[in-house]
Amino acid sequence: MKTTVLRAVLWDMDGVLVDSAEYHFDAWRRALQLEGSDMSEAAFRSTFGQRNDTVLRGLFGPDYSDADVARVGAVKEAFYRDVVAEKGIDALPGVLRWLTALHTAGWRQAVASAAPRDNVHAILDELSIGGFFSAITSAEDVTRGKPDPQVYLTAALRVNVLPNRCIVIEDAPAGVEGAKRAHMRSIGVLTSHKALEADVVVSRLTELSDDTFERLLPA
Repeated sequence: MKTTVLRAVLWDMDGVLVDSAEYHFDAWRRALQLEGSDMSEAAFRSTFGQRNDTVLRGLFGPDYSDADVARVGAVKEAFYRDVVAEKGIDALPGVLRWLTALHTAGWRQAVASAAPRDNVHAILDELSIGGFFSAITSAEDVTRGKPDPQVYLTAALRVNVLPNRCIVIEDAPAGVEGAKRAHMRSIGVLTSHKALEADVVVSRLTELSDDTFERLLPA
């Protein structure tokens, strides 16, 4: 008698579910202007997808206090959610198709993001896709950012699936490296970077063949 082993897909959010880079850049610039500072587009691109403490200490130095990280980070994220509410946002091409197909095929799905939980819920609510996910892992749930595998391992635990039975969908080198450290397969989407060392790399999810997930992780 064959035993079915559960499988899961762990989705990064920014750059995978949505292309939110412009919104985040806008929010960072607004928040930093209140601090008498600014962020270049190159600096933003190099840190996109990282935790706020990493971004802010990269700007202001390693001794930037936890209190200041929390204060400026909260302002930035509030600006970001304001922009999402004002402008709306669409799922990236292929996202809705694959969320539906994977759900129908019995894969468990989770969000595994460095974003704050409120941001994740704002996006899921805006897109009306929260019902596809069995779990959400966000910035509040981990102490170490990507490429540390903590966010993926936490997400796998929450959907009750072994790490080696998970596929990560990512758009950033640090995220792909985190998947490797977690002993998970990976699909890289070239939304925000020109090259990724994932198991499968596409420009958009619409380019994935119908059997991509099954080939990466057979039942």
